[in-house]
Amino acid sequence: MQHENSIPQGLDGQEQVLQFVREHLLRDTRVDPEDRAVFTGRLTTHVHRLVTSLYAVYGSGPGFWDTVAQAVLTAWEAFVARPRDLKDLDRRREDAQPWFTSRDAVGGVCYVDRFGGDLAGLRERIPYFRELGLTYLHLMPLYEAPEGNSDGGYAVSSYRHVDPALGTMAELAEFAALLRAQGIALVLDFVFNHTSNEHAWARAAAAGDPFYERFYWIYPDRTMPDEFELTAREIFPDDHPGVFTRVDSTEVGRTLSPLHPDPRWVWTTFHRFQWDLNYSNPHVFHAMAAEMLFLANHGAQVLRLDAVAFIWKQLGTSCESQPQVHDLLRAFNVVMALAAPAVEFKSEAIVHPDEVIRYIQPDQCALSYNPLQMALTWDALATRDVRMLSAALAERHATPEGTAWVNYVRSHDDIGWTFSDEDAARLGIAGHDHRRFLNAFYTGRHPGSFAHGVAFQDNPRTGDCRICGTTASLLGLETEPGPAVDRILLAYSLAMSTGGLPLIYLGDEVGQLNDAHWQENPDNAHDARWVHRPLYSEADYERRHDLFSVQGRIFGGIRGMITVRRSTPEFDGTTLIPFDTHNDHVLGYQRPGGHSVVLCLANVSDWSQFVTGETLSGFLPTATSLGDDERVDLRAGILLEAHGFRWLRVLPAV
Repeated sequence: MQHENSIPQGLDGQEQVLQFVREHLLRDTRVDPEDRAVFTGRLTTHVHRLVTSLYAVYGSGPGFWDTVAQAVLTAWEAFVARPRDLKDLDRRREDAQPWFTSRDAVGGVCYVDRFGGDLAGLRERIPYFRELGLTYLHLMPLYEAPEGNSDGGYAVSSYRHVDPALGTMAELAEFAALLRAQGIALVLDFVFNHTSNEHAWARAAAAGDPFYERFYWIYPDRTMPDEFELTAREIFPDDHPGVFTRVDSTEVGRTLSPLHPDPRWVWTTFHRFQWDLNYSNPHVFHAMAAEMLFLANHGAQVLRLDAVAFIWKQLGTSCESQPQVHDLLRAFNVVMALAAPAVEFKSEAIVHPDEVIRYIQPDQCALSYNPLQMALTWDALATRDVRMLSAALAERHATPEGTAWVNYVRSHDDIGWTFSDEDAARLGIAGHDHRRFLNAFYTGRHPGSFAHGVAFQDNPRTGDCRICGTTASLLGLETEPGPAVDRILLAYSLAMSTGGLPLIYLGDEVGQLNDAHWQENPDNAHDARWVHRPLYSEADYERRHDLFSVQGRIFGGIRGMITVRRSTPEFDGTTLIPFDTHNDHVLGYQRPGGHSVVLCLANVSDWSQFVTGETLSGFLPTATSLGDDERVDLRAGILLEAHGFRWLRVLPAV
């Protein structure tokens, strides 16, 4: 039986969808003819892309064309509700060059409560964001979530409500508008793979509502879970083995005998209180599209798609990065292009480098974290050897036109060693052994380590773990402040200059150390990642203008990089050309401009290093040092101080 808006059968599908939707739009008097023409124009442009992407996922279903029509109508409802100033932003952005590839683009990220207390307090920090030079501000998840442990907010109980301790959705929209007026784009998380078990959908499913049971991967017994767990990877085995958890329906008042608990099992890739959504059900697609568009209409200009690699499950596979993941991303991309084209997607796919690049596509996610460069920056600082990082920049840095990496030194999450074992082997490096070395080094267990890191998900038997710590603590600021400051600035110089959008975890720019009290909160004591999520330090920020202090040296250095970056046309775009320094301690790469090139050199060694004049002979002999306009004679070679970097404007000799 067809619902009220279903498509009459027997006619050409795509044309019938267009005809049906246009008729629906003509009957809708909530918008003026000009707006209606804008939407129908976008629909004509994008409908084929929507059909093909949804067909790849749902084409075998009997209601496929209804699924397409419903996706368009979901976009239409959001378009109707979209505020006028955001519609104006959409129109400006549709024909413009991507703002995030500009040399002006610089990002920051923070937790609302830890950096500002609440949204009202964070609003008072806007002048600071302008002072630092941000054009992009990512607020970590601030939605309603379970009390106590909520995986840092990534167990979302409602996408439409802000945690009451932080403010309201109206305050968030107002904050977004204030940022927008200052040229700063609001970035929000969209937790894509799962909801919390307290979300209304999950509570209905736990109570036995068959419609919402199909929103999740719920099975009546262990038969199918056992089959899936033969190949699916455990993520948090300390929380629960495998990927399924028994449903606890007592939480929603469903009465069962104590001797006979709920027999059902639900897929929980991460924590037992995070229930994986079942995207094989098109109702989930429509529901999540509506939530996504709701956030867009409250001012989000970028949505960070969390755990995107896990959203499709296929029996007999790892259930990660399946082809349908990319088809779903394309479909969500079209829905956003119809209703709110100023909004970009950023993928969070911490997977093999060959897989990461598949997400950063104009028709999927225009932005993506760059986990390989992040991990290999830490590798180079530990080994004092740039070979793996240099190879990654040469072979794995390029992205499709209209897309960009988000280059970061660290994030709210742990650091994992996501390099390719095959890439390492070409350099004579055994991947497994090298990861064990890096884990030992950054937890301070390796002789001579400068790091003060903490292990996460530590397995003493295998040596496997992931690394937690602020940038300052991981680079030794507690015990050797001089070299540590130089290492911090060196790490951020790479994020600022390699091409893409540089991202600062706020607090790093004033050298905040690990939170010594992170274990005192019983809700967080089990999760070492809280060690690198310290509260805003008034004392550190007050010293940021004291150039004789550690805080002032770091802040001045990073702020100076941003200033130089903005005045350097070669830093527009994302193109990077490798440069072989013939010195394993010195990283080199080029950023080309119209007639000149910026040559970037970075020394990861504890000692001064030299790049010979012969190595530099491919350039004309005179270069200009960016930042101080010093003239440099390349024929004499370049001496780089320990942990030093140089950005030089050069002219090719030919």
